[in-house]
Amino acid sequence: MGLKIGGKVEKVNGREVSYGEFMEKYMAQNQPVVLTGLMDDWRACNDWVSPNGKPNLHFFSSHFGKSKIQVADCGTREFTDQKRIEMTVSEFVDHWLCLSSANNGGNSDSGAAARSLLYLKDWHFVKEYPEYIAYRTPLDFSDDWLNFYLDKFRMHNDPDTYSEGNEISCSDYRFVYMGAKGTWTPLHADVFRSYSWSANVCGKKQWYFLPPSQHHLVFDRNMKSTVYNIFADVSQSKFPGFEKAIWWECTQEENEVIFVPSGWYHQVHNLEDTISINHNWFNGYNLSWVWDLLLKDYNEASEYIEDLKGCDDFEELCQRNLAANTGMNFYDFFIFIVRFAFANVVLLHKLAHGKKEPNQKSSEIIRHIYFNLESIRSVAVKMKPIDAGDRQGVLLDLKKNLEEHSFIELCAAVGKTYELIHEQSEVTQALSQCKDLTFSSLIRSQVQSSEDLVTFIDDALTKLGAAFSG
Repeated sequence: MGLKIGGKVEKVNGREVSYGEFMEKYMAQNQPVVLTGLMDDWRACNDWVSPNGKPNLHFFSSHFGKSKIQVADCGTREFTDQKRIEMTVSEFVDHWLCLSSANNGGNSDSGAAARSLLYLKDWHFVKEYPEYIAYRTPLDFSDDWLNFYLDKFRMHNDPDTYSEGNEISCSDYRFVYMGAKGTWTPLHADVFRSYSWSANVCGKKQWYFLPPSQHHLVFDRNMKSTVYNIFADVSQSKFPGFEKAIWWECTQEENEVIFVPSGWYHQVHNLEDTISINHNWFNGYNLSWVWDLLLKDYNEASEYIEDLKGCDDFEELCQRNLAANTGMNFYDFFIFIVRFAFANVVLLHKLAHGKKEPNQKSSEIIRHIYFNLESIRSVAVKMKPIDAGDRQGVLLDLKKNLEEHSFIELCAAVGKTYELIHEQSEVTQALSQCKDLTFSSLIRSQVQSSEDLVTFIDDALTKLGAAFSG
C-alpha cells in the first residue's frame, strides 16, 4: 500500500514575505513552507554549480579536497541511521565520479565501491572555512539562538564527552550536504526538535512530512523506535499505526529554501545530483520543544539505568547519558537559557536608557525582546519541578558575564540580528561598554535555579519596562 498524501507544502516568493508575516504564519504556527527568491546573490550558486547545472565537483576537490568529512552509505543501515564513513572531500568526489562513470556505461575497476551511494552530510563548512562567504542566512531564519551561542560558547564541557580533536564537529549546526541522484535521508525529526532550513544550491529533492499530531503513528507499540524507511515493507505488527498516517509532500527545486518546523518527521530523497545548505536552529518560538525533548530523553535515560538508582552518582550518570545521546543535558540547557535571558536584558537596558525616544522600529525590537524573555520564563516555569540549575550547583551572575568578552559578543550578535530584522541601528551602539552598565535597579542579578530565573525576568520586565511607559 502506498503512502496516503493529504497535504502539500505551500510555496511562496520569499522576497514578498516580511519577517513579521513569516513569523506569524509559519514559525508561530509551526508550519512548513518553501521560499523562492532568497538565493540570487549567493556565491555558492556560482562557484559550486557547473554551467550544465550539475554540482561542480572539481571545484570542491581543488579548493576543499583535504577536508575530512562524514559520508552516509545510503545502502547500509547501522542502528537507526545510515552507516557513516570518514574520508576526504577529494576521496568523496573520486567515488562520485566513479559511480557516475559506471552508471553511464563507462569503464570502472572499483567494483562494489562504484555501486554504493554515498551522501556527504553534516559538513561544518562555515566553521572550517570562515573566510569563504558561500551564502548569507536569509533574514527569516536569522534569529538563531543555537548557532549564536555555539559561536561563543561550548554547549557541553564534560571532558568525558568532549574531545578537543573533534572541535569542529560539535561547534555549530550549519551544514553542507552533497549527494548524487538516489541518495536519501531516513525518516527522522531534527536534532533538539529544532527548526531547520535547507537551501538547494543545485538539484532537486522530494520531501515527505508527517505533522507532529501524527508522529505516534510511525512509532512501534512501545513508543521506542520509529520507521526507518517509509517506502520499505513496514511491519504492520511492529508499527500498527503506520498505514493510518497522512503525509504531506513537497518537491524542492534548485534555488528554493524549505522551512522545516519543529517536531515534523520527514524523509528526503535527492531526485537529481544535489548540493544543499542546511541549518538547525531554535529561538523563542520553539524553545519549549527543546525542553520537552530533553525531559523525555532524560526520563528514558534514567529508566534505562534504573537498576543503578541507589548509586550516589545516579543523577550524574543520567545527565552524562543525556548529553551524549541528545547533545546537551539539563545543566547545559539551563546555562544556555540564562545567558540568553541575560543578553536580552542587557539589550533592553540599552534601549531603556538610550538617548532617543522609542520610535516604531525600536518599539518592535522591544516587543521582540519581551517575547523572547517571556518564552524563556515560560520554559523556566516548566523546569521548576526539576530544578535543573540548582541540582547541578550552577550559579550565573549577570555582572560577571558582563566582564566576559564572549558574552559581550553574544549580546552584539543578538542585538545586530534585532537591528536587521526590524531595520533599526541603535541597539548595539557602544555595546562594548555595557560592562559599565549598572543593574542596581534589578532586585537580583544572580541566578542559580529556574525559580531564580523566573524572578530575574519578572524584575527586569517590571523595572526596565517602566522606562518605556514613562
